[in-house]
Amino acid sequence: MSQFENQTAIITGGAQGIGRAVAERLAKEGARIVIWDRDAELAQATAKELGGGAFSCAVDISSWDSVESALKETLAQSPRIDILVNSAGIAGSNAPVDEYPVAEFQSIININLMGAFHVNRAVVPTMKAQNYGRIVNIASVAGKEGNPNASAYSASKAGVIGLTKSLGKELAGMDIAVNCVTPAAARTRIFDQMAQEHIDYMLSKIPRGRFLELDEAAAMITWLCTAENSFTTASTFDLSGGRATY
Repeated sequence: MSQFENQTAIITGGAQGIGRAVAERLAKEGARIVIWDRDAELAQATAKELGGGAFSCAVDISSWDSVESALKETLAQSPRIDILVNSAGIAGSNAPVDEYPVAEFQSIININLMGAFHVNRAVVPTMKAQNYGRIVNIASVAGKEGNPNASAYSASKAGVIGLTKSLGKELAGMDIAVNCVTPAAARTRIFDQMAQEHIDYMLSKIPRGRFLELDEAAAMITWLCTAENSFTTASTFDLSGGRATY
C-alpha cells in the first residue's frame, strides 16, 4: 500500500505508545514520518527504525518557541505537511479536585491543551497554502465523561475536543479535515503516572472488558489521515470499547 506516498506526517509523541503505532502504520503505507517528541534520544532511535527518510525533532509542545523551532526544522527538510497526528500528552497524578496540586494541574493543561493548540496553529498555514491537510488530535473518553480524581486530565482532553471542533469548522471550506479520537486507556507508559486504583476504575468502565490495543487505535487514526476522509471534519471518533454512547 502506498496511499501516503509523497506525503509528510508529523506525529507528536511519536516515539512511543499510540503515536509510535500510528507512525509505523503511516510509514508502512508510504508516508515520510517526522517525530516531534521531547525525548530526543528515543525519537531519534524510532525515526531510524522507521526508515523511509523519517527524522525527528526534539520539541516541548507546551512551549510555542519550541514548536516554532521544530516547524522551521521540519519545513527545511520537507516543504509539505500533509498530516498531523497530535499524540503527545501526560496523565498526571490522581487526586480529588480540592487536593489537586495547583502547579501540576497547570502543567497538564499546558502540555495537553496548550500543546494541542500550539501544534495545530503551527501546521495550519502550510496546509492552507497547499489546500490540503489531515489533522487528528488524540483526546480521551475522559474528555467526554470526566474521570474522578483525574480532573486536570479530563479537563484538558475536553478542551482538545472543543479545539478540534472549532478548527474543523474554520477550515471546512478547504480540503483540510480536523478530527479527534477519544480512546479508552491503552497499556502504555502513561500508566506509570496513574494509581493502580485508577487503572482498575478505567477498566471497570469498558464494556468490552479490556484495554485498547495500540494497533486498533492506529487503524482508526490512519483512516482519518487518508484522502478518502474527505467529508468528515470537526468530529469526534470513539475508541472507548463501548464506554461512551455519544
